[in-house]
Amino acid sequence: MRIIFMGTPEFSVPVLDALVEDGHEIAAVYCQPPRPAGRGKKNRPTPVHARAEALGLAVRHPVSLKSEEEQSAFAALQADVAVVVAYGLLLPQPILDAPHLGCLNIHASLLPRWRGAAPIHRAIMAGDAQTGICIMQMEAGLDTGPVLLRQATDVRDQETTDQLHDRLSEMGAGLIVQALATLPDLTPVNQPNDGVTYAAKIDKSEARIDWTRPAVEVDRQIRGLSPFPGAWTMAAGERIKLLACCLTVGQGTPGQVLDDALCVACGEGAVKLLRLQRAGKGAQDTETFLRGWPIPAGTLFQSE
Repeated sequence: MRIIFMGTPEFSVPVLDALVEDGHEIAAVYCQPPRPAGRGKKNRPTPVHARAEALGLAVRHPVSLKSEEEQSAFAALQADVAVVVAYGLLLPQPILDAPHLGCLNIHASLLPRWRGAAPIHRAIMAGDAQTGICIMQMEAGLDTGPVLLRQATDVRDQETTDQLHDRLSEMGAGLIVQALATLPDLTPVNQPNDGVTYAAKIDKSEARIDWTRPAVEVDRQIRGLSPFPGAWTMAAGERIKLLACCLTVGQGTPGQVLDDALCVACGEGAVKLLRLQRAGKGAQDTETFLRGWPIPAGTLFQSE
């Protein structure tokens, strides 16, 4: 097929690779514009932009798709279908209508649960046992379109957003290739009205750990916000990001370090910290972290 690909972050890159490897013609790649990044604040192309250029593909990065000029340029590509995954811009109706077979979205949840911006984070933070990928026919609403294909996967114990992100990215790449190969035979299934939830964008204010909450909730918060923005706590006046953990047995004052292996008491139960990061430093496993900065049993982590 002749495809317009629309995506921006690292999550989208395996999908672009899969479409190219499957022999599809990529008419153009749309992504977000380069933005300042790094210490020098120089404009840096997005992961999809960089990958598309490496593949020799035409790249477009308009700030908006609302103008008649952009919409005409999009339609002039005469694509069979647009494949959209974590693009980052709303698609006006003329864009949705331009490809002959419409626009297909790869969404990282089992719709209608977790429509919106942060479905992977929210699934882990809510303690969902399963999540997955849906291939959806796009319409004007926010992730409301009929579903063509879906594939579920269990959320693994101790799995972080970073790890689940990578698994779902590969799943999405495989599922869109399958969908395109069988598109005439697929029956769109409307999403039910029951079970709709929205995955709001993660706010940094959600990252502060409240140790009075049950350990199961603290565990989900740490894993769900890893690696970004990173759940955090205070120790000796310094903010520490907590990037991996597991549930463990123990009790004490909420926030109290219970042993020399960084088991920490919560409102109910305890968590064992497995990966941490000090400000300005790289992430480290617990053993390495404690060699550089010992935190003895009895230390009380603070939320402020």
